[in-house]
Amino acid sequence: MSNGVIAVLEFNSIAVGIRALDAIVKKAPIKVVEAKTICPGKFLILFTGDVASTEAAFNWGKETGLKFLIDELLITNLHEQVIPALEGKAECRAWDALGIIESFSATAGIEAADIAAKRADIQLLEIKTASGIGGKSYVKLMGAVESVEAAMQAGVQRIKEKGLLCSEVIIPQPHPDIKEFIIHGNK
Repeated sequence: MSNGVIAVLEFNSIAVGIRALDAIVKKAPIKVVEAKTICPGKFLILFTGDVASTEAAFNWGKETGLKFLIDELLITNLHEQVIPALEGKAECRAWDALGIIESFSATAGIEAADIAAKRADIQLLEIKTASGIGGKSYVKLMGAVESVEAAMQAGVQRIKEKGLLCSEVIIPQPHPDIKEFIIHGNK
């Protein structure tokens, strides 16, 4: 994503989500990274661009579908690990403590990952959003126990404030036999 800017709009109406998608691309020169139907009957739009264009499109998209908006996110200084974790391209540097944050919205997982990565020296392994998991999201992160605890606390706090936390888990020394399932997920 260009310039470390990301915007996400999550709607509980597919039709309204598609209308918002059309509105944002007409409003400003942005790049739509992802626009898709997600479970259970929601619509997710993820886009980027320069800060001014992204903010203008984001605000217009919110206004277009306001009463159907489930969650929203605009980050103008996105942590460099977020995109590789979203794309499934993150490399596991060390097998240490494992943290998992699970949220009831796709958007909240991205926000928690960004906050966690900015808070402590951890590695984002994966951010999974919505597809095949009932519209939820989860974030897997790895690092020293103290770092994982600090990162988890920061990410979880924000999701709790939004009322969207499903679960949080820290595994201090995960068994080596589960590594292939954690790193490669459902691939």
